[in-house]
Amino acid sequence: MALTGVLPWHYATWQQFVRLANDDRMPHALLISGAHGVGKQQLADALVAKTLCAKPTVQACGQCHSCAMLASGYHPDLLRISPEEGKRQIRIDPIRDVNRFVSQTAQQGGYRVIVISPAEAMNTAAANALLKSLEEPGEKTLFILLSDVPSRTLPTIRSRCQQWPLASVPFEACQGWLTEKLGGDEAHFWWRVSGGLPLLAIELAMPDERALRHQIHDCFEQLVRGAEPVSEAARLDRQAIDAILWYGIAWLEDLIRLGLSGETTALHNPDLEPLYRQAVKNARVQDWFRLLDYAREQRRLLAVGANPNPQLVLEAWLVRWSALLRS
Repeated sequence: MALTGVLPWHYATWQQFVRLANDDRMPHALLISGAHGVGKQQLADALVAKTLCAKPTVQACGQCHSCAMLASGYHPDLLRISPEEGKRQIRIDPIRDVNRFVSQTAQQGGYRVIVISPAEAMNTAAANALLKSLEEPGEKTLFILLSDVPSRTLPTIRSRCQQWPLASVPFEACQGWLTEKLGGDEAHFWWRVSGGLPLLAIELAMPDERALRHQIHDCFEQLVRGAEPVSEAARLDRQAIDAILWYGIAWLEDLIRLGLSGETTALHNPDLEPLYRQAVKNARVQDWFRLLDYAREQRRLLAVGANPNPQLVLEAWLVRWSALLRS
């Protein structure tokens, strides 16, 4: 049976939520985690709608006054917390709003729902301020925390939530959905490139993202041919540094897989095999591991708002790539 708003590969998880709600065993706080592109937000939105609905069945009815308010973009018993526009962190003031919100009676007589996304964006002061509400939420209160990287949230936050990790999606589970969006010829390729994350596959298949991927591919081919890394860095858009690092990390993981096993079946980017084989010849696997660690750390610093200079990060990273390719 198709469920409105619930992605096909999450049907089994959704049925677990339904059973918890029907048995009146829904925890007061959920931490739904998984990589960007797995569909956390869609699952959370469906749960928000069902929880606030006045006449829910397997999902929200879509007809009651509460559903109508939610569809309009405002519900008095729903509070969403995310970083302010242009910011990477959730600071303490919005969490103080959460604490006031949970102390009030629900206006519609049902649940109060708080959605915090991404949970790891809370700075230490904000996370600590949330603990009291998580410990003493009151009746009919549901916290839904969404996280790409739950290990970056405070252990005290994680311990107060029931954790629901969402894994990468097998192709068979999303094949019909992806084929409808991308067509049969493209669905499997972009699923592989995304690492089994269907919504990310859709993003990566968009024209601008295809162009960026092609540009980065060309940059690395030029490095193999001996191009100057700082000049190559200047050709790339430093504003896309997070995406550039994401691609680089994915390519390094592929390269390491190939270097360790010699097998190509597990590559996420099979079209880059010639580039990988050239790189494998030029450096040891442990060197690629070190470069992978560097890229992951730079991406982590960007995510937590440490704000390294994007152009310097890009230049330093390509210099390291170039040194290995020429060794």
